[in-house]
Amino acid sequence: MTSATGFGNSSMEGKMLEMFEVGPCEDDYQLGFLIGERFCNQTRRRLVGDLILQNQLLPFARTPQAQPLIKALSETNQKKFPRYWAELLGTAEGSGVPVLDIILINFRKEILQFISNTAMNSNADTTDDCSEVLIVSDLMTLAAHNEDANVALVGHTYLIKGKLLNGLSFIAYTYAGELSSCASCAFGFNSHGLAFTLNSVPPTEGEIVPAGIGRNFVSRDLLEATSIADALAVHDENSISMQKRTAVLPQGSKMDFLSLLGDTEDTKYPIYMTRPTLYTPCTAVIDLDEKTLTIVEGNPKKGKVSHVFSMSSKDLNRDLVNCAEGAHL
Repeated sequence: MTSATGFGNSSMEGKMLEMFEVGPCEDDYQLGFLIGERFCNQTRRRLVGDLILQNQLLPFARTPQAQPLIKALSETNQKKFPRYWAELLGTAEGSGVPVLDIILINFRKEILQFISNTAMNSNADTTDDCSEVLIVSDLMTLAAHNEDANVALVGHTYLIKGKLLNGLSFIAYTYAGELSSCASCAFGFNSHGLAFTLNSVPPTEGEIVPAGIGRNFVSRDLLEATSIADALAVHDENSISMQKRTAVLPQGSKMDFLSLLGDTEDTKYPIYMTRPTLYTPCTAVIDLDEKTLTIVEGNPKKGKVSHVFSMSSKDLNRDLVNCAEGAHL
């Protein structure tokens, strides 16, 4: 059983952020196939317009040194996560695009580590995706997350509500052609009551392993997790600049924190991204007191809500606020 439902108005390209309900399916290949089939146009457009794929990943994939790397990544992740690998293959088949293209975008950040600096250009992927605010106080318990992505990905996102044969359900913000909740940075929650957001924390040179587990596969596995995994924080110039900025902004209410994530005062390292390289398509707010996940499209300062999901129901019965008229937090 599958269905697609769209809610609210998107501030990007004037399109709605669509949600597709899929499952239970007979196997994971079919799950991926149905998602790929439903979003085949978005996936094809994304692949054609993705300059990182076209100018870096595909040319590199044709070189002799790339073959053992791609083979090792594929074999390791297929062995560790055979179900998600089948889902990936189904996504390629359903989208009607080459499997290699889908493999490359799902291992984008892993493979880019092995491309020489001379091959990189102004379209190179960035390492400072996404911003996060985590609050536990007497007044509130919430996580607010700016989803930042390369501008080539604008307009190529959707929500997946997946139902599995084992009874588990999840909702995940997803980039076209990638595993659910993936693009190295995204968010989602499941019927175990686990909600999460993802931030880009690239490995240091000494931590790079050619045959390691891909971040998109880790992200996909989180959707079926029953506990919170430990996170690792890395400080760089960008994050330090953001921390300095957050220290001088009000932090007393939910709207204060959304205003923080919408801050553009620092033109070199804005918290809310508006191009030329990165763009913030949306902000996710996970409120553990209210047990909701809210998606705010556009600058979160304006608090324009597109979706509200209840996290309390085991079967993820939708408790959505349809904000076609533009409701606010």
